Amino acid sequence: MSTPHFSSATLTFLRALKRNNDREWFKARKERYERDVKTPMLAVIEQLAIDCKSFAPEIVASPKVSMYRIYRDTRFSADKTPLKTNVAASFPWRGLHRHQGAGLYFEVAPGWVWIGGGMYMPQPQQLVAVREHIAGHHKQLRAIVESPGFRRLVGPLHGDRLKRVPRGFPHDHPAAEYLKFRHFVAGAELPASLATSPAFYKKVLTIFREVTPLARFLNAAVLK
Repeated sequence: MSTPHFSSATLTFLRALKRNNDREWFKARKERYERDVKTPMLAVIEQLAIDCKSFAPEIVASPKVSMYRIYRDTRFSADKTPLKTNVAASFPWRGLHRHQGAGLYFEVAPGWVWIGGGMYMPQPQQLVAVREHIAGHHKQLRAIVESPGFRRLVGPLHGDRLKRVPRGFPHDHPAAEYLKFRHFVAGAELPASLATSPAFYKKVLTIFREVTPLARFLNAAVLK
């Protein structure tokens, strides 16, 4: 059975876009974008909507919700280039806003594929709730992120961290190192060529399956 993936034309377009990040250039090649980038991305999302039900029924996988727009929001950025040079999709938790809580994510860029998930830039009250959840259930977290499969596929948990244990927790807490995290991210950066391989979709599924328990653990704090 064939599985959805991208083509060499996808990477060719993204590389050209990186060299020509201009609205007029893009407008003249919109048809190529639709055919070589958007259409295969939608195929991947639609298949994930089916296959993720078996291990992550909580996630939302739909073209409308999951796929990111190609246009950048430059209103508050010093970088005024108008277009993203990757194609990306996120899969939020049902009942939470797209950028609330933890979820799953992948992107295809000219130089890499990144597949993973977790919680990025939680709001202050969410971060407090997550830390309290970690403090009370650190053995459960360790069982997830220190398991051999997790380490092999996505490595250690990563993200910005404080230098000291946050206020309100003892400095010698058994989960001290995890309490320092401000973001909770797990993923793998892989060669861009993977996107064009029939193995791409299987790799997405495998990593999503491994990262889902982390997202579920983090969201347990947010959804209380």
